[in-house]
Amino acid sequence: MTTPVRSVVAVAGGVLLAGCGAPTPAELVFQHGAVYTVDSTQPWAEAVAVHDGRIVFVGSDTGVARWIGAATRIVDLQGHMLLPGFHDTHVHPVTGGIELGECDLNEMTTRAALVAAVRACAGRLTGPWVRGGGWQLPLFPGGNASRHLLDSLVPDRPAYLSSADGHSAWVNSRALAAAGIDPTTPDPENGRIIRDASGAPSGTLRETAMGLVAARLPPRTDAEYLDGLRRGLARAAQYGITTLHEASASEAIVRAYHAADTSGALTARAIVSLRVDLPKGTADIPRLAELRARYGGRLVRPVAAKIFADGVIEGQTAALLEAYLDRPGYRGELNVHPDTLMALVHALDSAGFKVHVHAIGDRAIRVALDAFARQRERDDGRGPRHILAHIQLIDPADIPRFAALGVVASFQPLWAYADTYIRDLTEPRLGPARSRWLYPIGSVVRTGAIVAAGSDWSVTSMNPLRAMQVAITRRDPDLTDGPAWIPDERVDLTTILRAYTLGGAYAADAEATSGSIEVGKAADLVVLERNLFEVPVAELHAVRVLLTVLAGWEVYRDPGWRDE
Repeated sequence: MTTPVRSVVAVAGGVLLAGCGAPTPAELVFQHGAVYTVDSTQPWAEAVAVHDGRIVFVGSDTGVARWIGAATRIVDLQGHMLLPGFHDTHVHPVTGGIELGECDLNEMTTRAALVAAVRACAGRLTGPWVRGGGWQLPLFPGGNASRHLLDSLVPDRPAYLSSADGHSAWVNSRALAAAGIDPTTPDPENGRIIRDASGAPSGTLRETAMGLVAARLPPRTDAEYLDGLRRGLARAAQYGITTLHEASASEAIVRAYHAADTSGALTARAIVSLRVDLPKGTADIPRLAELRARYGGRLVRPVAAKIFADGVIEGQTAALLEAYLDRPGYRGELNVHPDTLMALVHALDSAGFKVHVHAIGDRAIRVALDAFARQRERDDGRGPRHILAHIQLIDPADIPRFAALGVVASFQPLWAYADTYIRDLTEPRLGPARSRWLYPIGSVVRTGAIVAAGSDWSVTSMNPLRAMQVAITRRDPDLTDGPAWIPDERVDLTTILRAYTLGGAYAADAEATSGSIEVGKAADLVVLERNLFEVPVAELHAVRVLLTVLAGWEVYRDPGWRDE
């Protein structure tokens, strides 16, 4: 979205766009609020005026009066908090939304609940396959789900259920047979068929091995993708998210965004990361460029390219600098050779693409930073800002490199506490010395790097406030007290708010038009029921969003809130 350049002047009671004579009455005015702007030159205000989708005044209740006309819509904040709309820099709205309509296992936190949910899905779903996802790896020893259990729950059809992290699949015997997987089937490149003591497939597939069965699933229709996007967008709006980074898009997914944008149904700005076909390497870039040209629009920017550098520690598919403690000599595998990654980054950057890299293990993170460093030597950082997402285990030597290279550090703060994944699957595989450097948010912030934040929904909750609480406390958001996990990596509220607002705008190359409440920027705003700076930190996750506004357009309202 482009906006004309206008000058800004200071006036008594605030700042506004310069113009001739009295201002044109605003279309929308917020007043009587605790307005936190995320603008260091004017952090707090009482009122904001919006015209033609942009902020035209930030200041006092007295100062905003001159912007109010007969047709101005006035929102009385009644002391509630007004913030810039939140940015989620790594999220899967389409596939997460589709999951909501299938066998959704994301809320199942016990084995018994999971079994009951799968059994219910088998009775409810009528298609030729039972499909869905969201199961938690720690519910099974070693994160390995059994086909025998799934056979007992879904005996009559193939079943395919992806894990919550998206890097494993649980399948039954009928699904394995449909894909022709038996004890003689070799592991595919960058994938693993988990096997029992006899060598037979156990029912868990890792990484690219998932595709052996996924390729047999009935193809989804465009209508199903669009319905999934609508569900995901509804959840984003409910949580105050006005800009999102679609983390991994096929053509069908970006087509859904384009359709929603064209019809006026898109309720958030979308930076779409188009998934790179790694076996094709640089030869895939013309296809990506064609998708970018075809599906870009008013609110959709398919300007990023997604690369999976490795997998996850829990499944032993993350690439580490040192071996897994429970697999001596094994460090995991990179999905792409370092030289190939360097060539890809160079070609994508040269073609104008942001490069959005999934990197979990410290070796994958180092290799990705090396590729970005080589590209910076070539162009002195004049290309798009690139993003490293997840960055779970960072070697201390690499922490300063984010700031030095201008690479955006995209954390998922909700993961930064000692849950069952960490306690049962991650720390035992790393040991205490290496585990100290899991999710080192505070260390990266202290270097001055651009830090952004995201949810990776549907892996975990999309709620930014829940994640903010964990970033501040480093403990389970449902606990009111207790020790912090790696307390040196905690950050304060101001820092994590910036990551979800202005940091996200930097990640989108949109800091000039988004991320803070400043005159001339887009009116992407969220109203919260309480002032976060006055809320006990253990209660942050429970603060409700009352109103979400995109470019001055109301996209969500809490059913119980009235502002008049």
